[in-house]
Amino acid sequence: MQHLLPVRLIKSLSATSLPGTTSTLHELASTHPKGVARVVLKKGKTQLFKDGSPMVYSGAVDRIIGRPPPRTGDIVLVADGAEKPIGWGMYNSVSMFSVRLMQLEEEATRLSGLIVDIFGDVAVVASSAAWVEKYKAEVEACINRIGEVNFVNWRPSLEVLKEEGLDVSNYKERDPSFCPQRTKVMENGIFYSISLEGQKTGFYADQRENRQFISTISDGQKVLDMFCYSGGFALNAARGGAANVIGVDSSLPAIELAKENVVLNNMDPQRITFLKEDASEFMKGALSRNESWDIVILDPPKLAPRKKVLQNASGMYRNLNSLAMQLTKRGGLLMTCSCSGAMTQSGMFLRILQGAASAAGRKITVLRDAGAACDHPIDPSYPEGKYLSNVLLRVL
Repeated sequence: MQHLLPVRLIKSLSATSLPGTTSTLHELASTHPKGVARVVLKKGKTQLFKDGSPMVYSGAVDRIIGRPPPRTGDIVLVADGAEKPIGWGMYNSVSMFSVRLMQLEEEATRLSGLIVDIFGDVAVVASSAAWVEKYKAEVEACINRIGEVNFVNWRPSLEVLKEEGLDVSNYKERDPSFCPQRTKVMENGIFYSISLEGQKTGFYADQRENRQFISTISDGQKVLDMFCYSGGFALNAARGGAANVIGVDSSLPAIELAKENVVLNNMDPQRITFLKEDASEFMKGALSRNESWDIVILDPPKLAPRKKVLQNASGMYRNLNSLAMQLTKRGGLLMTCSCSGAMTQSGMFLRILQGAASAAGRKITVLRDAGAACDHPIDPSYPEGKYLSNVLLRVL
């Protein structure tokens, strides 16, 4: 199971798959001097992209040279103020990302907007850019050349693609006649049945290292896993020797999948339980019954998908964490997460956690501050790529 595209797939896409591209930037510029539009950057913006930032925001663009003007999904040259090309990328006339840079001179191709998770013989494609949809056939052809892959499950991120200017009213996420609904994988010694109709690509591979960490601190502990989805944290806690584990999620399919994973791993159903219930209602009910846990895990869905809803999301994060802290035994541990890039990049998460602690009448200390697994690398020139916060707190 992996998150990054195999190197041979990247090479295939860069070398042969995208119509109109050639092996180097120089050849692209010289071979098609009139056929490829140039997006000229404003003064002072060039170094940002030479340093590695893949997204050319509309505010960084000075002018566009080319007639007719480029259309969404077209290949364009990105040039400095003297109109000298520094790279090429995919243009979008609607998105705030005017160009997604694919390649600078003498550089391996980038693939912004394309994620491929491989589960056994199934490759799940998460598409979140207009160019990926335009070259869908080429992307699938490259993936199908990987020997161990027998099925490609295409999962367009509809809300993001709307912002990319695409009409997604007739989109279908999966062809049930072609791709299986389920597959099985093993991670950290634990088997998982994955629903290819589930959230994201069907499995949260980015939390892999954090799930394994939970298994190392759970021996003899009473553990609560909120927003448990298919049971990843709960199963790791049980495998790590937890005395008792409860997982809670409002999604019935997720709970059924988690229970299936208990059976798949021959775990004692008396020691690990999954409940379908709203997270806030469950925590409020547990507080009314004076219940508490040694370890609480809080991994809610993306509450702040964009900056404009960050303020409202902050209140939700504060309220959820306040409840979770009150359910944590004094001296116990709370692993709390945010998968919202807007929250992680704002730098507000720790301040919100402190506010939650004050509201709960608790004191917290940070023991561990982590993010996504190592196959989700962050380019320092593009901090916007950091989206997952995973913070372990001691709650007093």
